[in-house]
Amino acid sequence: MSKYLQGRKIEPRPIDQKTSITDLVDSTFEAYNAARLREACHLLVEKMLADGVTVGVSLTGALTPAGLGISCLIPLIQWGFVDWIVSTGANLYHDIHFAIGLDLHRGNAATSDLILRQEGVVRIYDIFFDYEVLLSTDRFLREVIAAPEFQKEMSTAEFHYRVGKYLAEREQMLGVEEKSLLAAAYRSQVPVYTSSPGDSSIGMNIAAMALEGNKLSLDVNRDVNETAAIVLEAKRSGGKSAVWILGGGSPKNFILQTEPQIREILGIEEKGHDYYLQVTDARPDSGGLSGATPGEAVSWGKVDPDSLPDAVVCYLDSTVALPVLTAYSIANHGRRKLKGLYRRLPEMIENLEQEFKRAKRSSEKTFRGARQ
Repeated sequence: MSKYLQGRKIEPRPIDQKTSITDLVDSTFEAYNAARLREACHLLVEKMLADGVTVGVSLTGALTPAGLGISCLIPLIQWGFVDWIVSTGANLYHDIHFAIGLDLHRGNAATSDLILRQEGVVRIYDIFFDYEVLLSTDRFLREVIAAPEFQKEMSTAEFHYRVGKYLAEREQMLGVEEKSLLAAAYRSQVPVYTSSPGDSSIGMNIAAMALEGNKLSLDVNRDVNETAAIVLEAKRSGGKSAVWILGGGSPKNFILQTEPQIREILGIEEKGHDYYLQVTDARPDSGGLSGATPGEAVSWGKVDPDSLPDAVVCYLDSTVALPVLTAYSIANHGRRKLKGLYRRLPEMIENLEQEFKRAKRSSEKTFRGARQ
């Protein structure tokens, strides 16, 4: 028999009332992107969630307004399956609605937008909410940003941590705990970054407050170095680094550029991320980042070339894939101890600085020797 006919026979069990999420994935996801999703579930549970692996997740697309923060991302944080996050600002802005008791509703995408505008209803495809939701969220943000603790320059991780504290308090006051991703990240010491801090209503409110003399400024240099430090620490501590990419865009590039920052820019010897799981609906042949493959990432030094077998791309809508991945991982893997990376950032930055200085001295010594 040909070696190409050694794979398991396609012979799924019929789905019935007793079919579990594990049975569904392992027995009925036989081919095409269903099979890629099965491979992603196995990569996540069997390798990425090992104790020594640091898992970074990037979020693109309107996931939190669709409820995926509540249904998936918060449980993943609480189970210790997510150690750090890079997100669009929009996902974090819409996350705030839930913590401060504001409502979003199911809608019909075919509804006339002219009628919705007249009714004061805002639409994100088939998600509807009152325009006052935006105004109330803006007021909350400006009130928080005006606090003395925000009158300085800080990383986006520190900013989101401090906002998360206020959201956790508001959740408790309103009796709506475990609704906010930022509040959950605050409780679990999970650092949350925004790769384009000016590109959301959060950034817009910060800019508006600056016109009134507010001193808050977001330090993107700190973000770049902190995220690189997280990945370097994962490797230097004897562990591995995994990236779980939902969508693409700027958060995808930001979470992947940590390795080129370490090796290409800082001159520290490194090989790339060890595990790569992406969910995207973008094609790779159009040149867009969302469709860029793990193989392409290898050419940039973003992914360890020896780890390509541990790279899975599902060409699938994240709103479908994320609940499946979440349910499968919780059903098949025990809780992990929380790494609490936020409180360890100063230590990790110091380690990065020391390695950078050693690498720079070594490079300068080599350069002088070559010139002589």
